Amino acid sequence: MSTTKIVRGLSQNASKVLSSMNGVQAQYLTEACIAVDESDRPLRSVSKYEAHHASSAILHRAFSVFLFTPNQELVLQKRSDTKITFPSVWTNSCCSHPLYVDNEMEVTDSLGVRRAAQRKLDHELGVGSIDIDRMKVMGRFLYKAEMEGAEWIEHELDYAIIVRDFDVNTLNINPEEASEVRSVSKEGLAQMISSDSERFSPWFSLFYKEKWLSTWWDNLSNLDAFIDLKPVHRLQC
Repeated sequence: MSTTKIVRGLSQNASKVLSSMNGVQAQYLTEACIAVDESDRPLRSVSKYEAHHASSAILHRAFSVFLFTPNQELVLQKRSDTKITFPSVWTNSCCSHPLYVDNEMEVTDSLGVRRAAQRKLDHELGVGSIDIDRMKVMGRFLYKAEMEGAEWIEHELDYAIIVRDFDVNTLNINPEEASEVRSVSKEGLAQMISSDSERFSPWFSLFYKEKWLSTWWDNLSNLDAFIDLKPVHRLQC
């Protein structure tokens, strides 16, 4: 199956909303995401629009990648100002969704999600094809976050993925996705978060606030001991 599956037959209201948006980002809203229940069981194909618009906000499968450099700095990206959900905020290295296609729905060893992460890392950061065997899936996390003053919601069952020893010299960012990337130490991240001038995505803030990120960061040499795929963990906004 193609990895660019598109949902046809969007509602009239959805089509009207999309016609008023940035062309590239509007096109992404027609992609077919994987609707799931709260136990991560796939239910059906759902457009990215349906998954994220406040009128529906359907729970869907997603992933968040955390790239760490050889000196254990975390790669952050600042989301492009053309992004529909949470533009112009800092977040983890790459965040997106597997598509409703065979090779990204494979559940064995989280292969589908890791393939999707491989695809989007190249699309957003231009890093080529990162070997999926380098990706550690640390856990699954359920959260819901509304955009203040907007009609968009993130309602995701999010797979947290870590890649170690990432070479930042391979970065070639896609300006439609990210406006800036930055590698930070734990202390540097704490300073950014405490600053009034920097904003972060709600999902990244939850990983930080609930200490998941710090636990992984402190144990990068022994990540296997901290993999926890059962149960699905709930992050509270």
